[in-house]
Amino acid sequence: MRIRSIRVRLTLWYTCLSTVLILLLGGAAYGLLTYSLHNQVDSSLTSVARSLTERAHRESSSFVPSDIDEAFRRFFGFSPWDRYFQMLDPRGRRDPRQPESHSGRLPLGEEALRNAARGIATFETLKGLEEYPVRILTAPVMEGGRMVNLIQVGMSLQSVSETLTRFLIVMAVLLPAGLVLAGSVGLVFARRALKPVDRMIEAARHIGAEHLAERVQETGAGDELDRLSKTLNEMLERLDASFRQMRQFSADASHELQTPLTILKGELEVGLRASRSPGEYREILASSLEEVDRIDRLVDGLLMLHRAEAGMLRMDRREVDLDRLVDDIVRSLELLAGERSIELVRGVVEPVAITGDPERLRRMLLNLAENAVKYTGPGGRVEISLKREGDGASLSVSDTGIGISEEDRQRIFEPFYRSSDARSMADRGTGLGLSIARSIAAAHGGSIRVESRPGRGSTFTVQLKGSGSLPGNAADGPA
Repeated sequence: MRIRSIRVRLTLWYTCLSTVLILLLGGAAYGLLTYSLHNQVDSSLTSVARSLTERAHRESSSFVPSDIDEAFRRFFGFSPWDRYFQMLDPRGRRDPRQPESHSGRLPLGEEALRNAARGIATFETLKGLEEYPVRILTAPVMEGGRMVNLIQVGMSLQSVSETLTRFLIVMAVLLPAGLVLAGSVGLVFARRALKPVDRMIEAARHIGAEHLAERVQETGAGDELDRLSKTLNEMLERLDASFRQMRQFSADASHELQTPLTILKGELEVGLRASRSPGEYREILASSLEEVDRIDRLVDGLLMLHRAEAGMLRMDRREVDLDRLVDDIVRSLELLAGERSIELVRGVVEPVAITGDPERLRRMLLNLAENAVKYTGPGGRVEISLKREGDGASLSVSDTGIGISEEDRQRIFEPFYRSSDARSMADRGTGLGLSIARSIAAAHGGSIRVESRPGRGSTFTVQLKGSGSLPGNAADGPA
């Protein structure tokens, strides 16, 4: 069964890691202890053999057991009962100076005898002499460069085996206790480490669409959990902003749709209250048709913005002559500009062609030019210019209208946003023109910037990239 709790998994991982570390350290300690004990035995046997060799050089009398006991006691700290001593002649026969041994004769291997003849001491571990193995040192007694005797000293490794056994028993007792302690400490640490996560979970449960202003508490420690808290708060801020924008968008869309629908409903009700002449019915239907057109434009703009934001705006890409497009827009707006006593000027227009959707580009430029005409007073001037920039183009629409304040410039591209001055001059607009224009420019790999001063007019400049720099679109195709 898969363990789902991170706290339990961390505790298990910590306990497993502690188990491996304890076993590794215990194994290393056991190996070092074994090496140290055997090395100590070999060193002591070497010292005993050297002491007895020196005595054999000085005296020709026989060794007595007390001499051997003294040598073992001197270098081992005690005289073990299971000790061994044997003195042989160069041929491996018993030396008459050797005392009678209770342990019997020690075996002499051929390799040890050959090494002794070359003046080399040999260590051996013999089994079968008694219950525990016996460590034997065979050392030559040299005079004038030749071997005159052999001395063998040895002792049982019982104490070494018992020491190692006690060590293993201690490890066997300490290992479970250590694992229980490690698991307990790991659980405490895991709880403390994941406590901020519990707080995040609790806070997240209370945060919904209606409470996006709440935030996850940050620890301030600068660690991974603190960065996670900051990331979650940043995400909540973006969600909060998106929800506010969606609510505002829905409210504005409802308001904009409510006005023409109310007018349309009122006109139809007036027309049904009493009999009318054909001319009156024609006027009512014409007015109703205007409101229907307004609703149609609003819904079409909303759909376009939605598709653009979702990356699904269909584009019929082909080569577009922007200079001809400028001429077409100027001709289309001449009548509207004349009615408002506004001078509509075709500025410097260079021949430029790019790859794009001609209908989308026409709507973009028409929105900018219509806005300029709407928000310019009688006697004002609107100028449309086109310049080549590298492999792209720069479209400019300038006016001498009411201008835009710095605060409004930050929001004019938001859907439905209209400044108070703009509402006073053109109260029937939808507030989608600039949003749609920016979406179309972005779909062509371009951008729009605005320069304006209140009361001094505005200039909207569209930067369009050449055909080689246009972004791809999975929804390209006929509109």
